[in-house]
Amino acid sequence: MTTKNFNLDLDREERMYIGTYLLERINDYMGNIREIRVSPELDVDAIVQFAQKLSFDHPVGAQEAIDHILEGLIQFQVHTPHPRYFGLYNPRPNDMGIMADTITAAFNPQLAAWSHAPVAVEIENYVLKEIAAKFGYSSETADGTFTTGGAEANLTAVLTALIHHFPSYAKEGLRALKAQPVMYASTESHHSLVKAARSSGLGTDSLRILPTDSQLRMNVRALQQQIAADRAAGYAPFLIIGTGGTTGSGAIDPIGALADVAEDERLWLHVDAAYGGACVFVPELLEQLHDFRRADSITFDAHKWMSVPMGAGMYLTRHRDILHRAFSISADYMPKEGAGLDRIDPFTHSIQWSRRFIGLKLYLSLATAGWEGYGKVVRQQAEMGERLRQELTRSNWTVVNDTVLPVVCFTDIRVPAESRSKFVSFICEEVLRSGQAWISIYEMNKEPVLRACITNYETTAEDIIALVELLKSVRAKMMN
Repeated sequence: MTTKNFNLDLDREERMYIGTYLLERINDYMGNIREIRVSPELDVDAIVQFAQKLSFDHPVGAQEAIDHILEGLIQFQVHTPHPRYFGLYNPRPNDMGIMADTITAAFNPQLAAWSHAPVAVEIENYVLKEIAAKFGYSSETADGTFTTGGAEANLTAVLTALIHHFPSYAKEGLRALKAQPVMYASTESHHSLVKAARSSGLGTDSLRILPTDSQLRMNVRALQQQIAADRAAGYAPFLIIGTGGTTGSGAIDPIGALADVAEDERLWLHVDAAYGGACVFVPELLEQLHDFRRADSITFDAHKWMSVPMGAGMYLTRHRDILHRAFSISADYMPKEGAGLDRIDPFTHSIQWSRRFIGLKLYLSLATAGWEGYGKVVRQQAEMGERLRQELTRSNWTVVNDTVLPVVCFTDIRVPAESRSKFVSFICEEVLRSGQAWISIYEMNKEPVLRACITNYETTAEDIIALVELLKSVRAKMMN
């Protein structure tokens, strides 16, 4: 008896044809990406009309549907895989990562229960242990979970720190606590912490935003003073959040000093190393992260400097039991066939319940590139960052941030201070309008500056020189 598939499936031959056709189109995209504008023209009406062009009342063939979406993505998207995308931490995804997401989509393993996808769960556990070891965590106590991204990992850090300090929070909530919990981060920390404060029920008033030093690192003295003031006022400090590579300037907080404060004050120390954590793969950069092993937990995103497709965040911790204490739960409808085994069901170990096989893209990437390959990737991009600093300086731009990461903030100090904001805006807008590159604006010390970050392992010295030449021509256009 043949079951009607309601047009949800292709037959075997068409599936092979469409799969091959799509792979060829993706191959063409990656191979010819330098010929595409980096940034799109933002014509709202045209974009909305394109998105609504296909009618669900009148289905089309598979190839026509694929051609439509590929045309839209090529025309109406900032192309983060482009070697001249010098923007946020969005890399070119590597090929094995792309293949991994295809495999995951096809096999569709359900990682809520261990017994339903045991090899997938154990692959993730293996990868998490290996990454944790790179940060200096002991294999005997390290634990972790894959997350949708850094925001979920940071929220997990807030929740686990709350459970660690206030065990009654899990059952009775914040109202049962004798004092209002407060946590500490710098002005350069990621704004996902604001969402974490809201989502956890703490409220944004619980997040103490501290000043930074001249290198945009958290001011340790200000942290100590704020903790003392909060204790005197009856608050309950519980968490310090340091950053290992800030989004704007690439600053790395003094983690060792923060760890000293956390130990003295008996606070949880979390390090958001979503981007900069990849320095652990390069011996000459590892010194920057040596003290990360002292953190109670770490956020790290593989979809940043490890160049896998979105999203692949990680929450790592040196406290083996804390995820269980925070998220353990039982449900009668969940599978029981693995109940007698010494294994943990992932739905009892993280915020997520049903979820995809996030870790496969990192597993296959590491299996084929190895630690040595990733070391080369990080080292090459760090070198391109240094090359960009040199070329900018030679062209009379002033680099205004100090970091080993390939994040370069710069301006032209010859422009009068009162005109610099307008100058920076003009430069950025013209670069984006050209379609030749993508850069952004970031505010440092209350003054907007230009920001360019190396995010692509295919970015070369020629791309760096092309960006600097473009910046010079735009500057000359404004000066004239």
